[in-house]
Amino acid sequence: MKPYLNKRTVGAAGSIAMLLIVMLFTTPAAAQDRIITLDEAVKLGLENSKTLKLSQSRIDQAVSRFEQAKDQALPSASASFGYNRAQIPANKLAFGQESLVLPTSANAYLGTVSINQVIWAGNKLRYARESTNLLTQVARLDAVNDKDQIKYMVINSYYNLYKVLQSKKVVEANIATIDAQIKQSQRFFDQGLVTKNDVLRFQLQRSNIELNGIDLENNRRIINYNMNILLGLPENTQLTIAQIVEPNHDAAPLANYLDTAMANRPELQQLDLRTQAAETNIKSIKANLSPTLSAAGSAYYVGISANPIPKSGNFITPISLGLTLGWNFGNLWTNKNKVNEARLQREEVIINKGITADNVRNDVNQSYQNYKAALDKITLLQTSINQAQENNRILESKYKSNISSATDRADAQTLLYQAQINLELAKADAGLAYYTLIKSTGKLNK
Repeated sequence: MKPYLNKRTVGAAGSIAMLLIVMLFTTPAAAQDRIITLDEAVKLGLENSKTLKLSQSRIDQAVSRFEQAKDQALPSASASFGYNRAQIPANKLAFGQESLVLPTSANAYLGTVSINQVIWAGNKLRYARESTNLLTQVARLDAVNDKDQIKYMVINSYYNLYKVLQSKKVVEANIATIDAQIKQSQRFFDQGLVTKNDVLRFQLQRSNIELNGIDLENNRRIINYNMNILLGLPENTQLTIAQIVEPNHDAAPLANYLDTAMANRPELQQLDLRTQAAETNIKSIKANLSPTLSAAGSAYYVGISANPIPKSGNFITPISLGLTLGWNFGNLWTNKNKVNEARLQREEVIINKGITADNVRNDVNQSYQNYKAALDKITLLQTSINQAQENNRILESKYKSNISSATDRADAQTLLYQAQINLELAKADAGLAYYTLIKSTGKLNK
């Protein structure tokens, strides 16, 4: 007897067959595993940063403006050539018995070539070059600051990923320990030595650890993806952090870091340059009171024949050379307010530098205190690890001897688990705090 196959069964079988075919002939994109060091990550981050490419473009623009300011010192020159045709319907002039008869039409060619060179303009051209040169240096410092930011972003992401990966290792180790305890407690339960509630406590503890592991894996995926974008790597690359060196840099006196920051922070250097540019602007405005002296030379071609290059006697070529001295003495009473405005702009830059300097000091002090606290935290956590391990060993022995409860045993393991996580995180935090301190002094890329 043949088996009965309805349409639903046939449709389901067809779907399964199609799924098998897709699975056989479709290969998912395999994730690429890559172990990366901090130096490699920083190098890739700087090479692939779109922000730094934009900074370079701004530098190129500033250099171009500087070259344009230099070009202003070059002489200006122009040339032109034109043709005119005149129709003269009334072409006779009578002067008593004498008369002048003009042709009914005439052709005229006019060509000019002129060169003009400013000899003196109160040093305005020199001030323009100085100002654009200072702004070019400001643009370069913008790029330095952007480079510091990019490097710090890479370092920050690197340490964050390291913290997540280390925490996952601790979770895996604790799950293995809990599994062993569950197996042992189940054996004790079977022997009637512990209650079912004792077994459930270990199982609940394992579930809580697994929940923590899920959160850590979610964070790892997010940080890993962001790092791939930052470093210019394929999006499916699975990054593994090479073992980082634990921070062993003793903190120098705070004054040392403050002095270094005052000398190296690009923001302060930029404000120094902007102060110089503001002073140059004042000089340039004051130069409006100065007379100007320029030299000019012109040559003309005037031809009245139909031939644009006629024979001798049919055209003239006057040439003129001259000096022009000018003085807009109206600036004596209209320029002073412009100078006052430029001085106020300079004072604004000086005030901004004071505000920025205060912010830099606060930044350095906060980074310094955070680094010292991170180092102290590591020392304290190393002690707590030893204490938690000893406490866990004692309660494990008591639990095996049926002296302590399962709750005490689970609490001891939880304390050890938390201490292990805290130590790993503290080491990474201290490493990141050190780089944060170096960044606050302006020496991250030096």
